Amino acid sequence: MRVAIAGAGAVGRSIAGELLENGHEVLLVDKAPTAISVERVPLAEWLLADACEITSLDEAALQRCNVVIAATGDDKVNLVVSLLAKTEYGVPRVVARVNNPKNEWLFNESWGVDVAVSTPRLMSALVEEAVSVGDLVRLLRFSHGDANLVELTLPPESALAGTQVGDVAWPEDTSLVTIIRGTRVLTPSQEETLEAGDELLFVAAQAREEQLEDLLSVRRES
Repeated sequence: MRVAIAGAGAVGRSIAGELLENGHEVLLVDKAPTAISVERVPLAEWLLADACEITSLDEAALQRCNVVIAATGDDKVNLVVSLLAKTEYGVPRVVARVNNPKNEWLFNESWGVDVAVSTPRLMSALVEEAVSVGDLVRLLRFSHGDANLVELTLPPESALAGTQVGDVAWPEDTSLVTIIRGTRVLTPSQEETLEAGDELLFVAAQAREEQLEDLLSVRRES
């Protein structure tokens, strides 16, 4: 898989290193000469260019990329790169970094963004996930379909504790994708029984999040 990363700062280089270790082809693009540090990621291709310029993206052969990652520290740049990648080059998957949470609402399919990753939001979510039981935590937003990756730890008092996955009337536009139980990662089968303390990961439409939280947090009647 060929991946182009706009922004060769610490974030971009870190992403490039991970992708290269997984056997992917990576191109790093940055307009700042000081950011071109070939020795730090020697297996990557490097391009000194402005990723907001069509001529630069032509040189980068963006049309050959399977994924473009807009990872600069400037939200305006990331939006422009995302829009050009999707509309001008038809890149199948565009991932964009959100630096300021106030701008998160802009990072959607109208700007060519398939997945928006907000570092501040993600860090906040991980803190919430560590301390909250019974509360829904939004981990990641997918632009297409207005869906989110959300997590909820099943509280001991939930009526669903001891219930098989196949017997639960899940809300529409909601899919249970993983159960984390202690050190185990379980693929939820219809026969899998939910246990108190399970970390449940869902892909769910935003409009269904409140309904999902209510379902999982229902207390047993005394």
